[in-house]
Amino acid sequence: MVAQNKLTIKQETLYSEDQLLPLSALQHYLFCRRQCALIHIEQVWQENFFTAQGRNLHERVDKSGQRPGRDCRVEYSVALRSYRLGLVGKADVVEFHKRQTEGKALWIPYPVEYKRGRPKEKDWDRVQLCAQALCLEEQLEMEMAEGALFYGKTRRREKVIFDKALREKTIAASTGLHDFLAAGITPPAKYSKRCRSCSLIDACMPRLSGKDRVKKYIEDALEAL
Repeated sequence: MVAQNKLTIKQETLYSEDQLLPLSALQHYLFCRRQCALIHIEQVWQENFFTAQGRNLHERVDKSGQRPGRDCRVEYSVALRSYRLGLVGKADVVEFHKRQTEGKALWIPYPVEYKRGRPKEKDWDRVQLCAQALCLEEQLEMEMAEGALFYGKTRRREKVIFDKALREKTIAASTGLHDFLAAGITPPAKYSKRCRSCSLIDACMPRLSGKDRVKKYIEDALEAL
């Protein structure tokens, strides 16, 4: 049973079915524009230890069906779609917490996203979770205040409040993602410490970015002949 407290939805331009983008692309876009372009424009993908570890974590979580409980119901692999954000995907877990309001029982959605690493200073993961919440709000026509990120390294949850600032950042990120992929331009590589954990480092070759590095690479290759 789903709560029936309705959210007034502002009339705005909606994306069509064929314009919907993978919700996962939102985090790729925020993490690294070049990574996002390689995956979603050039269709490049490579597995490494970190992506395999993350995939295994999600496979353990993504079990179909639900676990009944007295005050909390849990559903796995919940399909998500938002025509306002132009996103489609799924939530690892959505808990429905029972709340009594004016003598009525309401089941409030509480999305939980599983991550293999540790909490991050940047809002990449929080934006992805907030996007899931906005999808649920649109589908269920109700508001939700918070959700959680579960990190495999710490084995702890981080509560995420869906406040105005995070919602605005999420909407702006989804708009930016659509504009970025519509442009169809892959940005040049730029090496940073985050490249070390990226599965696309061999395809991206960030250490060869810049004219001087390319020149040196060619000179070294010619010397090796």
